[in-house]
Amino acid sequence: MVGQDVAGIVDEAESTDRTSVAVLGAGGVGGLVGALLSRAGDDVRFVARETTAESLNEHGLRVRSGLLGDFDVPARATTHLGSPVDVLLVAVKQTGLADALDLVPREVLGDGVVVPLLNGVEHLDVLRARYGSERVVPATIRVESTRVAPGEIVHGSPFVEIDLAAGDVPLEAVESVRALLAGAGITTTVRADEPALVWAKLSFLAPLALLTTRYAATIGEVRTTHRSELETLVAEVAAVAAASGAPADPAASLALYDRFPAGARSSMERDAQAGRPLEVDAIGGAVVRAASRLGVAVPLTSRLVAELG
Repeated sequence: MVGQDVAGIVDEAESTDRTSVAVLGAGGVGGLVGALLSRAGDDVRFVARETTAESLNEHGLRVRSGLLGDFDVPARATTHLGSPVDVLLVAVKQTGLADALDLVPREVLGDGVVVPLLNGVEHLDVLRARYGSERVVPATIRVESTRVAPGEIVHGSPFVEIDLAAGDVPLEAVESVRALLAGAGITTTVRADEPALVWAKLSFLAPLALLTTRYAATIGEVRTTHRSELETLVAEVAAVAAASGAPADPAASLALYDRFPAGARSSMERDAQAGRPLEVDAIGGAVVRAASRLGVAVPLTSRLVAELG
């Protein structure tokens, strides 16, 4: 059984000079990034629910990817973090963030930095309040990756891209994170502007997540059949981004949609099909709240959030 015994085994593992990484959440994003880091030789442990931790410890991780190849890696997992790490990757859904953070106490994390790979923008305040702003590296990820079973990840997009910003974290620590991720084969860039970083992701994600979920549609169906609504949503979110101090480029967002395979689906739409809690509030709700604060009209975004909420 996973629990105190397995946690003890994991935390007492022989130390090395490798970068130590904890991945909170072993779903489509956390499982993929953690597997790539493990394949690159980094010291990776997963913090996950008991049943998932049991499966990872027994069977490891299997990744299927047209871009990165198919591969298996062994995995070490525990139900809570029991010793410090250099980097904590937070890859849970916003809907489960509060409970997940209880598995990683501030006093246990030590001097490690926290890199959130979540949707939305408001989680940064939550993480900074818990771990300190000097330890939270703002980050976004662009990828289509799905956990089809515990420890089984299917990566469908023709890219895995992570952007970082320094925030209040020393630049040398941010560069270390960039090098860590790049060494695992992930396209990783450090951006100078935090608002631009987080709003670039949300400007792309919110329209797509809301429309694919509302119409139970693929990305290809949204960018063709529902193109007019897509363009309207992109314009609304871009206006909120601009009012938030971030550069807005609706054309770039639309071009990014066209890079995805037509049959790809958003994570929110997959959650809806599976009957899981939706991140409507973290994604669309965050846009509506920011628009309200800034006096920006977002009628279509507001309507879709209300219909899906």
